[in-house]
Amino acid sequence: MSKSRLVPYLEALFAVVVWGGSFIATKIAVGQMSPVAVVWLRFAMGIPILGAAVFLRRQFAWPKPAEWGYFALLGFIGISFHQWLQSNGLQTAQATTTAWIVSTAPVFIALLAWMVLKERITLVQGFGVGVALLGVIVVVSKGNLGNFFAGQFGVIGDFLIFISAINWAVFSILSRRGLKEHPSTRMTFWVMTLGWLITSVAFFTQGGPAQLPRLDSRGWVAMIFLGIFTTGLAYIAWFDALATLPATQTGAFLYIEPLTSMVVAALILGEQVTWASLLGGAVILLGIWLVNRE
Repeated sequence: MSKSRLVPYLEALFAVVVWGGSFIATKIAVGQMSPVAVVWLRFAMGIPILGAAVFLRRQFAWPKPAEWGYFALLGFIGISFHQWLQSNGLQTAQATTTAWIVSTAPVFIALLAWMVLKERITLVQGFGVGVALLGVIVVVSKGNLGNFFAGQFGVIGDFLIFISAINWAVFSILSRRGLKEHPSTRMTFWVMTLGWLITSVAFFTQGGPAQLPRLDSRGWVAMIFLGIFTTGLAYIAWFDALATLPATQTGAFLYIEPLTSMVVAALILGEQVTWASLLGGAVILLGIWLVNRE
């Protein structure tokens, strides 16, 4: 493989590995600041990097007057509310469990596309949806299916993360309209910016600036990772890969993300790699593959 062909594969790999580590960094950060403060600081760091990429690639353009409300809605759903769900969820949910649950988002995207956009869903894809959800049950119940069916979903954080996966599917479906008229990098920049501005209201009204000194060196490393790498550089690398590689090949890299989270969580947070997370994770990946296969 030539160097020019290798670069997009490395960019895709970089993005999913960084995103896999984001759950660990978030869990560290929310142990020292409120979830709102973590979300605000993360995007305050990442948005300028993404904005610089938009300018350097000569993709900058102001949204049309009729698009401001649409982008603001996407910013609330995909940034403010979505990151609030995940940051609050990670206060009690394990990073490993979070990564496996979040990985099911493509399943809910397929379901919503079928329900709302009337896209066709095959029998195999429908089976894949059921398989993926079964995997989630195994992961959150830690293998004790009896507790799950008795109404014990897991910790409250697991429930919030599960809602975030569905919420991301809603965001993805709603984003399709804008992506037909805007490059991915530009649209992401505006959605992030407006979502960050919405989060700023909660950040300043809740005394957010006073929380920043609470971060110790470990917390600042986590926030720099979230802001610069996860929110800035990883998105740029991912969009570069998408522009070069077939969507199917690029999407396949997402299977690596929860595996990365599991390894990093074990090394940094000391989370145990259990048979339930391995088995449930494998079942989830099988379900996602069945949903996305041609």
